[in-house]
Amino acid sequence: MLTLLVWAPEPALAARGGRIGGGSFRSAPSMPRSYGGGGYRGGGGGFGGGGLGFPFLIPIFGFGGGGLFGFLILMAVIGLIGNALRGAGGAPSLPGNGGGYAPRPDGPVTISQVQVGLLAAARDVQSDLRTLASRADTSSSSGLQMVLQETTLALLRHPDLWVYANAEVGQVPFASAESTFNRLSMAERSKLDAELTTNVAGRRSAAADSAGDSDASSDYIAVTLLVATRQRLSLKGAGSADQLRDSLQVLGGVSASDLLAIEVIWQPDGVGEVFSTEELLTTYPQLQHL
Repeated sequence: MLTLLVWAPEPALAARGGRIGGGSFRSAPSMPRSYGGGGYRGGGGGFGGGGLGFPFLIPIFGFGGGGLFGFLILMAVIGLIGNALRGAGGAPSLPGNGGGYAPRPDGPVTISQVQVGLLAAARDVQSDLRTLASRADTSSSSGLQMVLQETTLALLRHPDLWVYANAEVGQVPFASAESTFNRLSMAERSKLDAELTTNVAGRRSAAADSAGDSDASSDYIAVTLLVATRQRLSLKGAGSADQLRDSLQVLGGVSASDLLAIEVIWQPDGVGEVFSTEELLTTYPQLQHL
């Protein structure tokens, strides 16, 4: 079972692609310590007094069968619960400080992933994403929000070309959110032979004379959106075009203050490359036909 869950497609079937992303998993700012009624205590979603708060977290699992996404979310939850149980009862209380401030507990982080397989006639999507990579400010929260909105809009403009899709969402404790997000990002990036167009955390690069529209004989373009947010998102999945449209609109509506990190990955991105039906479904086995 473990082997099946972590299995990844052979890279030989992948095409070159592009990537836009960035973000920071910063804790929420400190808040004044309350001295009435025995001092400050963490909220229900945090760790208080050395024990486990309740509810500890609210796991949500995907609509398309889980796969590697569901496995990594589950491992993050199990790992942090195990660490918390080992330390329960033995952690000292937080000492007071002269400033009267205590750390504000961070709630669980929602990690969402939406993947769309479009007919290659939607070459405007490739062009839009390359243009976005050339001008987006991926070093700021507002810039990353713009990337999220522009990417969802680029996909929403081509509903007639949606053929396959998958949407998955899960919540993990804040302490394991960054590592979980990074693992999911690496899993998606490993599906590319190379990254031709990139704009990540303010650093841009483009392979000269290599990036461009896919060949006219190409069957599909695949786009992956990986998003981490402070707020809980209610995605309806991607079992139909209506559900996919709703899920994209929900993602596009995330505010800059709630957005922690984003990855946009697409393939192919190489001039004249071909991405066939077999390659699409082998590289993205969780996709469902709409």
